[in-house]
Amino acid sequence: MVNTIELPGGKSTALNSSRKIILPILILILLAIIPLYLYSNSPSPEITINGSVPFFKKNKVSPPLHFPQNTSNDSTRVTSDYKCDIFSGNWVPYPKGAYYTNETKCVIDDRQNCMKFGRPDIEFKKWRWKPDECDLPLFNAVEFLDLVRGKTLAFVGDSLGRNQMQSLICLLASIASPAYVSCVQETRWLYPDYNFTIAAFWSPLLVRAHDADPNGYSLNSLMNIYLDEADEAWATQIENVDIVIISAGQWFFRPFMYYENGKVIGCHICHKRNITDLTGHYGYRMAFRTAFRTLLRLQNFKGLTILRTYSPSHFENGEWNKGGNCVRTRPFAKEEVKLDGYMLESYLTQVEELRAAEKEGRKRGLKFRMLDTTEAMVMRPDGHPNHYGHWPHENESIADCVHWCMPGPIDTWNEFLLQMLKMEDQGAIDGKLQKYP
Repeated sequence: MVNTIELPGGKSTALNSSRKIILPILILILLAIIPLYLYSNSPSPEITINGSVPFFKKNKVSPPLHFPQNTSNDSTRVTSDYKCDIFSGNWVPYPKGAYYTNETKCVIDDRQNCMKFGRPDIEFKKWRWKPDECDLPLFNAVEFLDLVRGKTLAFVGDSLGRNQMQSLICLLASIASPAYVSCVQETRWLYPDYNFTIAAFWSPLLVRAHDADPNGYSLNSLMNIYLDEADEAWATQIENVDIVIISAGQWFFRPFMYYENGKVIGCHICHKRNITDLTGHYGYRMAFRTAFRTLLRLQNFKGLTILRTYSPSHFENGEWNKGGNCVRTRPFAKEEVKLDGYMLESYLTQVEELRAAEKEGRKRGLKFRMLDTTEAMVMRPDGHPNHYGHWPHENESIADCVHWCMPGPIDTWNEFLLQMLKMEDQGAIDGKLQKYP
């Protein structure tokens, strides 16, 4: 607050005239300085969900992503230097709905094609992510393709990585249709007019693994996983890639026999005597550590590595294989939900490993960034296929509360991605580690 300055009364003397000139100038100077002081000394906002520890801010690897605030209805214009963290916010109604439909000329996996298979509600498509202190610009396909001209973008991980890849292709469909090339362990989409390639490498565990159950593979069969050996399906193909988006999640909580240096060092849910029982998060941590170290050690790799953080599931009324489902039709507000348990530990494990990789990467001039989708997606129990990822007559008993309907909230991941690439292009992310309290 600026106090009113009262000028002393009196006759019009030379001194009074000087005061009348000087004091307004001083007031103007003060008015210019005070907002700068308040801005530079204002605390950064913290995220608390149901009064929990503000873990999203506390464990950020890179500084919060900043971009100029969009103060007009035109998403391509910026008129202010105001900055904010785009990953912290809430979902707000957006009556205009989605960028595309299930009839758009792009590939939508049937398992995420919710409208095709009769999902009755459409309100889940009519929400947009609103950061706390700014607006998230709409996705601009022309802008995205210009930024990635001459580059290769690779998704490494499980089916949620494929989910994001297909969302991106549908978002670009209004401008360009790619040529499709499929190989045994990878899929590529080529945009010849932009010399741009999207590649997807199927590697749900990131490291080498194979079935070990004599009865064959099932959802709960035992697998051998070699925690210090990167999966060659991606590791041998990634050296010349410009942008790597790496992610993994739900696969790590099944039975495993853990190997390091070619020897068994423990297991997870193996029920074998004389073998150390280790948690699923031990394997999760070591897999990310190996993946990041592989990228750090590749002699010719010069690309940008982006971790897409843990994507929460929303099973209610039972576990995934015991009747659990996800029937909600609107988002949670931030204060209504809390990330905890194994999902919180998964998120924190990823962040800690990326933090270490970012520190090492700086020595080599390699960039490691975080696409932090976790806060936004924990609020979207309404965004999953549930039972609308197949025809009703198929009588599938297991609901899908892991993947995301297309179109739907997963399109926000690529809105985030576009802003990250814009900031990298402008040199606006300095790569310094966020200090932990």
